[in-house]
Amino acid sequence: MYHGRSSGKGPSNPTQLYQQPPRLLIVQIALHSWADIRSNFCEALQNFFSLACSLMGPSRMSLFSLYVVQNQHECILPFVQVKGNFARLQACISELRMLQREGCFRPHGTSLQLAVQDGLQQFKQYSRHVTTGTSLSYTSLEITVLTSQPGKKVVRQLEEGLKDTDLVRVRRLQVVEITKGVLEYMDSGSPVEEPSSDESSILGTDIDLQTIDNDVVSMEIFFKAWLHYSGTDQEHIHLLLPSRCFSNISRAKDDSMCLKCDLQERLLSPSLLPGTADGSLRMDDPKGDFSTLYQMASQSSASCYKLRVIKALNSSGICESLTYGLPFILRPTSCWQLDWDELETNQQHFHALCHSLLKREWLLLAKGEPLSGGHSQREPTSTFYVIVPSRSPTLLVKAVATRELLLPSPFPLLPEDPPDDSLKIVESMLDSLELEPTYNPLQARSHLYSYLSSTFTKPQGRLHPSWESQALRKHPFKAGQLQTSRVRVTVAPLPMIPTPSRAPKMPAASKPSSEAFFWPSKEGVAEEKEEEYLSGL
Repeated sequence: MYHGRSSGKGPSNPTQLYQQPPRLLIVQIALHSWADIRSNFCEALQNFFSLACSLMGPSRMSLFSLYVVQNQHECILPFVQVKGNFARLQACISELRMLQREGCFRPHGTSLQLAVQDGLQQFKQYSRHVTTGTSLSYTSLEITVLTSQPGKKVVRQLEEGLKDTDLVRVRRLQVVEITKGVLEYMDSGSPVEEPSSDESSILGTDIDLQTIDNDVVSMEIFFKAWLHYSGTDQEHIHLLLPSRCFSNISRAKDDSMCLKCDLQERLLSPSLLPGTADGSLRMDDPKGDFSTLYQMASQSSASCYKLRVIKALNSSGICESLTYGLPFILRPTSCWQLDWDELETNQQHFHALCHSLLKREWLLLAKGEPLSGGHSQREPTSTFYVIVPSRSPTLLVKAVATRELLLPSPFPLLPEDPPDDSLKIVESMLDSLELEPTYNPLQARSHLYSYLSSTFTKPQGRLHPSWESQALRKHPFKAGQLQTSRVRVTVAPLPMIPTPSRAPKMPAASKPSSEAFFWPSKEGVAEEKEEEYLSGL
C-alpha cells in the first residue's frame, strides 16, 4: 500500500489542486459506546457536508462512501459525488441517527476487514463502470475507520485481516479512535490547530492511528482536513533567500538558498459560500490575490512558483491596512520525490529560519516571480507578500499592497487631549466590556451551518424519479418499495471477496430498491452505462 503517493504526476491545474481523493468512511458501532458518540458524530458530519456541498468553485471532494460495522458490515451510502448530493448525504446521516437501538451488537472479528475489502471492491467497480467522458482524477482510495474501541487493537485486527489483501489502490488507511476527552480548549484563548505528529503515530503496515475527542468541534476539525490538498507529488513553492542574511543557515552555491515549501489554506474564503458575501463584490475571490499564487503553484510540474525575499522588516513595520486577501501557510515540503537527506536538510533550514525571525522580531518582504515560459511581449506584473513567522513550524504569508493599488488616505494625528466629558463616557462604556486576552474563533458562531443546510431543503418527494421509473419498468410488481421513508442499502455480495457466515441474503423483493438507490446521482452518466452496471449486480 502506498502512503501519500499516487502514480500520476503532480497536480497540473487548480481543479486537481483543490480536489481530494475518493474517501471511504467506516464507522464501527460497538457495544454500549455508540450512544455516547452518535449525537456528536452525526452533528459534526452534517455540519461538514453542509460546508463541503456549498463551496463554489472546483469540487474539493470527489467521491464518498459510508459503511457501518455492527454484527455485520453494511453499506448505507455507496460511492456518490459529494457536490450536488447533500440530500443523499443528509439521508445517510439520518440513518446513522436511527441506529441508537441497533448499536447493541458485538461486532464479529472479520466484519471490519470485510467492510474494507467490500468498499475497495465497490470503488474498483465504480472506476470501471462509471464514466462521464473523462477519466477519474484519482485512481486510489483513502479509507478511514472511525471507532470507539482501543485504536491499537483495531490496527492489529486490520493488519492481520488484510495481510493477504491487495491494497495497491489504497492511498491511505487510517484508524481514528474517539476518546472521552474533555474539550478544554473551548475556553482557552488559542484556536485549535491540527494534531501534531506526537499525537498521531504510524503502526504496522502503513496504517495511521489518530485519536480525537468525543465532541463536535474536534470531529469537525478532523473532517475539515479533508478539504485540504494533501498530495505529496510535488512541492508547491520555492522560497528564495539570500544566504548571507542568516548566519546560522548554510549558504547555497549561488548565493541564494531555496526552501521547498508546501502551501496550505488557513481558512475558507467567505466568498465561496452563499449568504456570506455579495456575489458582485467578492473581496476574496478565488481568482484573485490568495488563489493567484495557489493556482500558479499548480500550473506546471516542471517549475515551481517562486517567492524571492528582498527585504527584512521590523515586526511592527507593516500597517495592517496594507495587507489584503486571505492569508496562506507555508510549511516544509513532504514531497516524496525528494530523497530523505534533502527533505531533512530542507526542514532543518526552514525551522532555523522561523527561529531566527522570531529572535530578531523580523518579518520578510518577498516578491512573487512569474513562471518562466510564454512569448508575451508585456512585462508581467508582480505581487508582493509579507512573511510572518510563528512559534509553530509554519510561516504565514499575506499579500501586501503596492504603489499602484494605493488610494490617497490622509491620516491626521489624533488630538492629544479629548474633552473630559467625552472621555469619561467612552471609558465607562469600555470598562463594561469583558476583556479577553486573544480572539478564539471557536467561540464565535455565525449559524452558518444551519443556514447552509436550509439552502438545500427541498419539498419532500422522490429522490430520483428517473431511477424509480426505470426500476418500475424492470420490476413493476415491486413499485411500492421505492417510496419508503427509510432506505437501507445492503451491497450485493462481490465475487472477489469471500463472505463467510454473513447475514442471510436480502430477499429478492427488496433488491431493486437497493439497486436503484445504489446508483449515484451524477450528471452526464449515460443510461446504457447505468443499465450495464445495475445488471452486473
